[in-house]
Amino acid sequence: MRVSSRAQVDPFIVMDVMDAARRAEEAGRHIIHMEVGQPGTGAPQGALEAVARAMAAGPLGYTVALGLPELRARIARMYGEWYNLDLNPDRVVITPGSSGGFILAFTALFDTGDRVGIGAPGYPSYRQILSALDLTPVDLPAAPEHRYQPVPADFAGLDLAGLMVASPANPTGTMLDRIAMGALIEAAQGQGASFISDEIYHGIEYEAKAVTALELTDECYVINSFSKYFSMTGWRVGWMVVPEDHVRVVERIAQNMFICAPHIAQVAALAAMECEDELQANLAVYAANRDLMLKGLPDAGFGTIAPPDGAFYVYADVSDLTDDSRAFAAEILEKAGVAVTPGLDFDPERGHQTLRFSYARATADIEEGLARLKAFIAAR
Repeated sequence: MRVSSRAQVDPFIVMDVMDAARRAEEAGRHIIHMEVGQPGTGAPQGALEAVARAMAAGPLGYTVALGLPELRARIARMYGEWYNLDLNPDRVVITPGSSGGFILAFTALFDTGDRVGIGAPGYPSYRQILSALDLTPVDLPAAPEHRYQPVPADFAGLDLAGLMVASPANPTGTMLDRIAMGALIEAAQGQGASFISDEIYHGIEYEAKAVTALELTDECYVINSFSKYFSMTGWRVGWMVVPEDHVRVVERIAQNMFICAPHIAQVAALAAMECEDELQANLAVYAANRDLMLKGLPDAGFGTIAPPDGAFYVYADVSDLTDDSRAFAAEILEKAGVAVTPGLDFDPERGHQTLRFSYARATADIEEGLARLKAFIAAR
């Protein structure tokens, strides 16, 4: 049976690393997981209790395509609490995770062949989803001196139909401040490019609050999720905020592509938003882990890093250690029992000399992982 050309996307390498780590664990080894961007905690207790009540109350059928009205209203209220914004809840669209949001956004905004700029290093699924939709991803190599975030000069004259940014970013954890975000929005809109802001790591910040694109313009798409700050990766529920005149556009696509996000996950998400004490306790663990990583990675021999403002990643230049990050990650897994992600997932051109380390797990795991990495480099 034939396979379409749009199906010829690259693998998500971190998932391959996860599978290799799983096989090692099945063979009896103890693996420290620094590869996957997944909180070590589960959904907040209040979310689990709400799910139990909902399941006991009766069947959970489809919701409307835009999502539970009470969840949309609560998300809009959060924008007031976090950013002092008065957001119309009608602009909030509940999605099957942020991945569903990307598919809806790209489908709503772009036509076949349109060129969409994405920062490199960046989340690999942007590139693969764009390609699968017969769109053209355009990597914008971001410089270390700009903390691996794109700047307007990176896409001047490239004739883009869209620009996708992320702050805090994956894999670097670096953020765009108000001036930098504003400059990108102005430059994109100046060439008629739609602006999309991936804000999935908002809430996981350390010294300063992340800036949402909605503070600067209503003419943008903002994509977020309950996966990271709310610790609900497997529940597959996220949201988008779109301009008012795009709500019906996105709704029609969502009705046909997804019908709705999982009803039970929406119930859990609504309850999770009231579990602030538990969520802030998770954040305190990430902050402690970040401190350990910023000291322990250089001490282990990974000295050239982009200090993260948010999220739970450290992106390291390992050009002094290898020119093949994929083989190097495999060696670290085999010899040190630590799973890390090759930079090739995030930057096809320069990622052969970088690694991403996640510090989303328990602090004891981070301490053990750093000790193993130090011993590995010392013995190499």
